[in-house]
Amino acid sequence: MIHRPIGRHLLIAIVIGAITALAGCSAMHAQNPSSALQPVNAVADGDDERVMLKGHDVVAYFTQGRHALGSKQFKSVYEGVTFRFASAEHKALFDANPKKYQPEYGGFCANGIAYGIPWGGDADTWRMIDGRLFINGGPGSKAAFELDLKRNVELADRYWRAEVAGSNSFWQRSKRLVFRVPHYKTGAELAAEVAAANPAAK
Repeated sequence: MIHRPIGRHLLIAIVIGAITALAGCSAMHAQNPSSALQPVNAVADGDDERVMLKGHDVVAYFTQGRHALGSKQFKSVYEGVTFRFASAEHKALFDANPKKYQPEYGGFCANGIAYGIPWGGDADTWRMIDGRLFINGGPGSKAAFELDLKRNVELADRYWRAEVAGSNSFWQRSKRLVFRVPHYKTGAELAAEVAAANPAAK
């Protein structure tokens, strides 16, 4: 029997079917509030339907230059998303100006957003650029994003504005994993570029 490769339309149908099957899952609900913040890198935790960055304190990046885990004791709900803080002072700062402390791209991995893919985002892998908080999906993603920082920020800004902001994270992710952006590179390709750019790190 000859096995033919899966056609693109069949692959899309499979992906859509899988997403539909997952439509009620907590991750999809948590990442897609019915607000201006959709989509966000959030999870359900206890009584909180969607907790930004798994409960890390977004204010700490700006005031202390570090990531810090927030507490359920100090939390605020903004645009349907729960933000937790390490102190009452940080909560007060956030409440006074919540837009100031928002991570870029809903807290998703900045390197992923440069490819139109809202995915990942580790609170302990981050960088401040001109007063903007960029989260990445791990050291490898951060290193890849920083290979050409100016271009990658421009790409991520463009894809966020043009198609990711306001979209359903699962639909957008699936679309861009099938219909890849022209400059798409695999993880292996990016890792090779990072290694070539940093020979001392080998």
